[in-house]
Amino acid sequence: MRTSLDFTPFYRSSIGFDRMFDLLENASLNAENWPPYNIVKLGEDAYRIEIVVAGFAEDDLTISHEANMLMVNGAKSEDEEVQYLHQGLAVRPFARKFELADHVLVEGAKLENGLLVINLRREIPEEMKPRRIAIRTEMTKPASKQIEGDKAA
Repeated sequence: MRTSLDFTPFYRSSIGFDRMFDLLENASLNAENWPPYNIVKLGEDAYRIEIVVAGFAEDDLTISHEANMLMVNGAKSEDEEVQYLHQGLAVRPFARKFELADHVLVEGAKLENGLLVINLRREIPEEMKPRRIAIRTEMTKPASKQIEGDKAA
């Protein structure tokens, strides 16, 4: 069974997408699946990441955004006075990384009902948005010059 895709044909016909193909090839290396999460598309340019963080308080979680990487870390402080007879909640430390596209901004985050909700929005700068180029239909004719001949005729 083949575990990775070969993107070589795409390299031949695309320019500037090598970073995206590298991310796709390396996606299988980040197979850590804890804590579970959802990525939700709310609209054309709005997204939400929902991460299950049951048992973590706001002080136990850190969110950082640098360049095109969103990092979510969770570390629960150990309470040495508590003796568990059964510990079913997975409150082990974690680090989750999300690769963000260019111009994706973090709008905010909130913790509600055991879910860490991070809202994202893509804002493309005005100079980067596609614009229509006008096509002129009339050609400017070069100024015609009359060749002067002998005036003695």
